[in-house]
Amino acid sequence: MMTPSLQLNIGAHLTMTPQLQQAIHLLQLSTLDLRREIELAVEHNPMLMLVDTFDDAYELALEDDWSAAENTDSEESFDDAGIDEEREGMLAEGLINPTAPSSGGTEGPDIERNAREETLKDVLYRQASLLPLNDQQQLIADALIDALDERGYLSQPLNELRDGLNAQLREPVSDTDMHAVLSQLQQLEPTGVFARDLSECLLLQLNTLPSDTPLLPQARRLVRQFLEILAAHDFKRLKRRLTLDDESLDEIIAMIRRLDPAPGRLYSSETDNYVIPDLVLRRHPRQGGEVELNPLALPRVSLHDEYVHLIRRGDRSEGNQFLRHHLQEARWLMKSLSSRNDTLLKVGREIIRRQHAFLDHGEEAMKPLVLADIAEVVGLHESTVSRVTTQKYIHTPRGLFELKHFFSSHVGQAGDAHSSTAIRAKLKKLIAQEPPHKPLSDARLVALLAEDDITVARRTVAKYRESMGIPASSERKRLA
Repeated sequence: MMTPSLQLNIGAHLTMTPQLQQAIHLLQLSTLDLRREIELAVEHNPMLMLVDTFDDAYELALEDDWSAAENTDSEESFDDAGIDEEREGMLAEGLINPTAPSSGGTEGPDIERNAREETLKDVLYRQASLLPLNDQQQLIADALIDALDERGYLSQPLNELRDGLNAQLREPVSDTDMHAVLSQLQQLEPTGVFARDLSECLLLQLNTLPSDTPLLPQARRLVRQFLEILAAHDFKRLKRRLTLDDESLDEIIAMIRRLDPAPGRLYSSETDNYVIPDLVLRRHPRQGGEVELNPLALPRVSLHDEYVHLIRRGDRSEGNQFLRHHLQEARWLMKSLSSRNDTLLKVGREIIRRQHAFLDHGEEAMKPLVLADIAEVVGLHESTVSRVTTQKYIHTPRGLFELKHFFSSHVGQAGDAHSSTAIRAKLKKLIAQEPPHKPLSDARLVALLAEDDITVARRTVAKYRESMGIPASSERKRLA
């Protein structure tokens, strides 16, 4: 017979404070989304106001220590120090606009109010949060979602993602752990996401059809083994391999054509997008390039001096508590914005330092770079770097780029690795220069790349060529 007993267990748990949650939330927002977030905060918090002028003291005042501020209790901080001293300190630091009108208006830049369309990753994060995942599995799921391309494909190898996680986590992640989480994510909508190639994407969709669907086993076999034959329109060979007649083959092809080869594009917007760069790379003739925050990217917020002056030390009235609460929220928002800017600038500078050759010579000079490389140098978690570089843009002398653009997986052995972006650029250049009547085969492209000391397999060349929408050599052949 079991008897009730008391047991003492000692363990460590990671607890996220509301302030840290707010900082992480702001970190992953694009510039336009952050503008809307700031405007909403100003509308609901009487202590905040938008200002049109940029004051250097304002930026310097926000460089307070984050960890120290996080441990400050709002109630004690106001009772221990006089409100007049607090107000004078804020004025000196530039946190208060002394000319702010007492009416609390929210004059400021006219901000677009178009609702942000939900992205593929938004949909998948929401669905993944409902899965029965432990803490480690949730981190794996986040890494897999972050690695998806616009088609919904998992283009980065699982072993690279595993190595990146192991560099950040205390408990090692195994291949079995990665495949277990991937298997669960592949059940999410839209069907076909998290596939690693076209064949797997189509198979995931076929697997959702009723088991009694006519010719389903043959369709699965075609997708697994004979997609290249189908692409070459060699129907006689298909019928022979699958032992099908003309009518049955037509039904299977019709079934496959109803599938979506790029399910992630359901969430891509075809409307014009206006991008405001978060960072600017300025060229100096003698000093090289310098990455700076774009001062025009976001509206600046300040505190209402007169409202802060109304707070009375030791007063527990409802009105005074209301002002204190909103003042603390306003201060945390400004701290979070400062933390976001510091992190963005730190990551942006390290990326440009690594990819300076790209700025001089283009995509053929792109170096291999993954999230873990930046995370290790700047002292951040890999998922934080992913948030910082998603929907964040930098204006350079070569053009406007999302920070994600500068990441490219390694191809080749250590010490002799090349980035997949550089290889794609070289392939595109070689194909553009080929004779129209005698296009280069994948094997010939492998040989030409080898002359530039780039060793890749023929199947890798074929994969990159297909990802760029370039047909095979037999389909590129044309009369001069």
